[in-house]
This record gives sequence, C-alpha cells and structure tokens, in this order.
Amino acid sequence: MALDSVTQTMTGSNALTSSFTTKKKDAAADKENLWSAILNEVQTQGSTKLPSNKSVLVLGDNATGKTTLIAKLQGVEDPKKGSGLEYAYIDVKDEYRDDMTRLSVWVLDGDPGHTNLLHYALNETNYAHTLVILTVSMTQPWGWLEQLNQWIKVLAQHIESLQLDPKEKEAARQRLATTWQSYCEVGDDLDPGSPVKRTMHNNSIDEDDLLPLTEDALITNLGLDIVVVVTKTDYMSTLEKEYEYRDEHFDFIQQWIRNFCLRHGTSLFYTSVKEDKNCDLLYKYLTHRIYGLPFRTPALVVEKDAVLIPAGWDSLKKISILYENMHAVKAENHYTDIIKAPPTRKAVSNREAEVQTEDEQAFLARQQEILKQGGQVRGESPLRSQGASAGANKSGPRTPGSAGQSSPKKIDPKLTPATPGGEGVLANFFNSLLHKKSGGPAGGPAGAASPGGGVGTPRTSNGTDSLLTAEKISVRSDAAAELDRLARSVKKDIDLSQSEC
Repeated sequence: MALDSVTQTMTGSNALTSSFTTKKKDAAADKENLWSAILNEVQTQGSTKLPSNKSVLVLGDNATGKTTLIAKLQGVEDPKKGSGLEYAYIDVKDEYRDDMTRLSVWVLDGDPGHTNLLHYALNETNYAHTLVILTVSMTQPWGWLEQLNQWIKVLAQHIESLQLDPKEKEAARQRLATTWQSYCEVGDDLDPGSPVKRTMHNNSIDEDDLLPLTEDALITNLGLDIVVVVTKTDYMSTLEKEYEYRDEHFDFIQQWIRNFCLRHGTSLFYTSVKEDKNCDLLYKYLTHRIYGLPFRTPALVVEKDAVLIPAGWDSLKKISILYENMHAVKAENHYTDIIKAPPTRKAVSNREAEVQTEDEQAFLARQQEILKQGGQVRGESPLRSQGASAGANKSGPRTPGSAGQSSPKKIDPKLTPATPGGEGVLANFFNSLLHKKSGGPAGGPAGAASPGGGVGTPRTSNGTDSLLTAEKISVRSDAAAELDRLARSVKKDIDLSQSEC
C-alpha cells in the first residue's frame, strides 16, 4: 500500500510537471508567433511598392482648364495643349517608404467627336484602377448643368459598352459605397505617413458597423472614384463686377453642385491655378484615393472660392445650411432660371472690306479692245481724277480777293542756294512776295509809276485805293533795290560762265 501511494504521488508530480512544461512551451510558441506576425506585417508593409498601373481620366468641355490643371499638378510652368486624347503623367512619392511611381493621366478633348477615343483611356483592363476628374469652369457657371449631365451620360454609356465581368462591376460599386459609409474625420497621434496608421485607418471599421448611406447619396453609382473640379474660381470677382453676381448666387451655385456630387458619389474641389488655391490639396487627395496615402484635411466650406468636399462627408442637412443666406432665390428654383447665360454680344469686326480682283482674261480682253481702238481710251485713275479736279480749281476764275495774286514761278530743283544759280531762287521768292503784297497786276514792278506820274497806289482786296505809309514804301524800295542787285549778280555769273566756255 505504501509503495502504491508513493507511485501515485510520483505519477501525479510528473503529470503536473509535464502540464506546466506544456503550458510554458505553448506560451513561448504563442509569443513567438505574435512577434512573427508583427514582423511579417511590418515586412509586408515595408516591401509593398506603390502600384504603377493606376491612372486618371480627365473629362470636361473645352476652355475649362483641363490641361492647365494637370500641368499644375505636374509642376510644369508652361503647359502645352494637344488635341484628341492627350497623355501625361504625375510623379507620386511616398516619403515614408522612400518610394516613387508614375500616375498616368489621360485628358480627353472637349469636342464630343472625340468620345470614341475613350476606350484607350478606360477599358476592361484598367477599369478598377482609374479615377475620373470632371472639370467645369467658373467663367461659365450657366453651363454647368448641361456639361456635367452630358459627361456623366458619356461616361455611363462608355462603361456599359465595356465587356466587364458583372461580379467585378458589382465589387467596384460596393467598394465605392463602403468608402462613403466608412468616412470619418477622426485623427490619431501616429505618424501621418506610417503604414501602420494607414492599415489601422482602413481596417478600423467592420462591415457590420458601417452606417447606412445618407439620403440621396450615390443614387448613380458608376463604380468609379469621381472628383468634380471647379476651375478658375478667381473669376468670381469678375462675375460680381460685370454680371452683378452676389453671395446668394454663389451659395445657390454651391448648393446645386453639392447636391449633384452627393447624388453621384463624387468629391468636390474649387481650384484656381492663377491664385494657387486648393491645387496642392487636390494632389494630396488624388494620391489618398488612389494609393491610400494620408489625407488629413477636413472639409472646407467657409471660403466661397476654395470649397473642398471629400467623398462621404456631405449630406442634405449640411447643404441646407446654405439656404439660410438665400433670400431672393430658393433652392427649389431651376438652376438655369437663376444662373442665366448673359446675352451674346456681336463681335465688332475691324477688317476692311475685301477687294474683289478682276479676272485676268477679262482684263486682257478689255485691254485688247482698247488697243484696237487706237489706244485712245484710258482707264480712269483716282490720282488722275484728283489731279484734274485740282487743276480745274486752279484754272478757275479769280475772286475779287485774289485779283492781285499770281502763281509762283516753277523753281528748277537743280538750283539750290548752294549753287551759283541759287540767287535766282531767292529772287523768285522775293518777287513772289512782292506780287502778293502789292495790289497791282501780276508781274508789275513794285513802286512802278502810275498813269498819273506818281508812285503807284496799290488796290485793296475790295477794289478801293489806299495810300501806303512812308515806312512801307521805304521797305519796298529797299526790296526792289536788293532784287536789282541780285539780278545783276546772276547776269554777271552767266556771262562769266559763257566766256569761260
């Protein structure tokens, strides 16, 4: 009995020791497994590279700033606009992992005739990896309704034409709905670039805990991430000055486009490349939605020209806050009834009237007829007509006020004051002045004796005689004496030149 009891005691002790050892080994194994799991997760996160198959498709009417916006995101100062379907890329860098990749960008021309090129940018291969940007410009807010509805229609029709697996299409739609349902603005104290933080953020909400979609959200679900970008918001000041827009108009525009984005499950950005508003935030948001990089900026609705609405943030209740400042207009009004297109102004053309040239053969035939007639007929020239009219005016009858005036003699252009015959030019000049001053007939010498034997009395313009003062008579006498001297000098020079010859 004593031996049996000792044997049982030893057996129990061995069992306890074995159980303790087993538990110790299990705890060590669990601890090792935990560390292995953590190391594997960190290693997996660290070795993950940014994918290179992501792309962005930009749609919008012409003159909405598509090319300029992409150039700003690229960091290019001088954008080059193409035609049809343009391709570009944006360098994306993950600063935490020190990794870099290229984001492909396709920009479709705003002409509806180029929509057939969409299958190059959006097809079955990259459907799940494509984000779409729809652009409208603040320079033409009256066209937003038609433009956005048109491009959503084009996009929906193109997606329907793709040979997509129904399961893939449904998975894309569910993913977009989950993004809206799981949106939250809760931040944490971790490094914003940490992959651990990114994993925690993405997996922090279970599917069972997702909230239902808000009212009117994602009524049209295309399965694609869409960002509506309003460009050229710096033009708001021009709308206020030239078109008398007030804050009510801008609130009405904002509430309408926010309702549009809510129904189609899109984000909304107001940007201005000119004033560099929201461009950097748009870049960060694109990398957040495409690559999962952090984006910690909340919604911005205070500044009317720098609105930012992330996908999943908005609701009808938040939009209704804008109604408080809308007194002259109502949210129920049709968009185009409030935001009307201005009357078109006819462009004033400064182009001159086009001159139609005569047919060459008709011109030659007319010249041939003129030659047959002896060349007596000449075409009328405007210069000849003007010259003829001027000549007729010169040869017309003199008025009483010009009775004593005579035309100046034609001056030989070869005779200049620097030549020996230049004194003749001076003589002609003084002679013409004397003729104009005197009231007698043209060509009569100044101071010539009148029929009465005395000094001639010139006539005035009204035909009456008047005596000149002694001072004027003296001046004219001096001028006459100077003319005589000049005439004798010219004659002497001529005689000398002839004798030398």
